[in-house]
Amino acid sequence: MGGIIETIFWFLVVLTPLVFVHEFGHYWFARRAGVRVEVFSVGFGRELFGYTDKAGTRWKFSLIPFGGYVKMFGQRDLGPDDDDTELTDAERDVAFLHKKLSQKTAIVAAGPIANLLFAIAIFTILFATTGQPFTPAKVSEVVPDSAAAAAGIEPGDEFIEVAGRSIARFEEVQQLIRLHPGLPVDIVLDRAGQRVETVATPSVSVLRDGLGDEARIGVLGVRGLERAFERHSIPAAAWQAVRETVRLVSVTVTAIGQMFGGDRSAKELGGPVRIAQMSDSAADAGIATLVIFAAFLSINLGLINLLPIPLLDGGHLLFYAYEALFRRPPRQWAQEVGLKIGLVFVLGLMLFATFNDIARLPVVQRFVALFT
Repeated sequence: MGGIIETIFWFLVVLTPLVFVHEFGHYWFARRAGVRVEVFSVGFGRELFGYTDKAGTRWKFSLIPFGGYVKMFGQRDLGPDDDDTELTDAERDVAFLHKKLSQKTAIVAAGPIANLLFAIAIFTILFATTGQPFTPAKVSEVVPDSAAAAAGIEPGDEFIEVAGRSIARFEEVQQLIRLHPGLPVDIVLDRAGQRVETVATPSVSVLRDGLGDEARIGVLGVRGLERAFERHSIPAAAWQAVRETVRLVSVTVTAIGQMFGGDRSAKELGGPVRIAQMSDSAADAGIATLVIFAAFLSINLGLINLLPIPLLDGGHLLFYAYEALFRRPPRQWAQEVGLKIGLVFVLGLMLFATFNDIARLPVVQRFVALFT
């Protein structure tokens, strides 16, 4: 029981700030645009505690901690941004639905953007204090009979590009190669000052992450043995933080694309249980690992909300893009149908991810093994 409580504790420690940052992005832009914000909630369901500020916004923590929301005056929770309610002139001035298209777009996009900026802030502080984990992109060893050996890679070679992306650290090589199990990858090397181009096909390896999950990853067969922490000045740390965030965004987008394309198993999706387990594991590994995991999760939260699925922020942005292109919003019935489809999709995705989480639990796997 103590282990479960500890896991839940670290889950809330990691997730709650990310939800707050996301919703605060919406809130801040809404207030700048003159929209009246009625509720700012971390969590869903029944209110646990909260207070009402001078502007009339109810700030609260709710029972179910898997997300949050900002309720703005003039915007229905589910459905198009308009209804048949007659508003006074004063109410129209503070209503979300009567703001300019550019203002509504900024308000909706501000949540995911806030998550990305938060990740950059986390990395900046970490790189300026503890330092940035750094491994030169130089090959120390080549595993015999590996994909790297077959591609002609030699000890002493330094990676310049992998899969069309420039490389500065060995970790970037590992991250990109993992995404291409059994798929040809273009590689550019620096060999004693000479530019060498080759193509390698990473072998496929099944990796168990310690939480009962298995994933197919690409393995090149090279080792970089140099390790260091490089502490940066604040400007340099900020630049490296931006670079790291962009890299993680690229890797995440690639992984999502591979799942939709069938090159990566959807069983790798994780839900609240997996996030809780990983939060606990990160906390056991140390504060730096926990902070890095929080930054990575913040990036994922921002990107997921940008998916063009009605009900998510990306779905609203899709409606606004349609309105900007055709000079009129989608018909109300189309928005309502889209939101219903989006609701079914999101709920289905959550159930599927939670099912994956439960199936990974050791006790469940042992139970299944009894009948297989």
